[in-house]
Amino acid sequence: MILDFDPGDRVINPARKDWGIGQVQSIINYKATINFENVGKKVINVKEVRIEKFYK
Repeated sequence: MILDFDPGDRVINPARKDWGIGQVQSIINYKATINFENVGKKVINVKEVRIEKFYK
């Protein structure tokens, strides 16, 4: 699995659009810490939860 995310990237969780847009803070061993505008920081295992880059 190749991760296509870097710190600073803006992302969304398509399954939880109510979380809003998030910004990747860090990624370590497939665990991404993302600060979402509506729910704050979440640690997400990107092997199990799909996140997508947000393009404006």
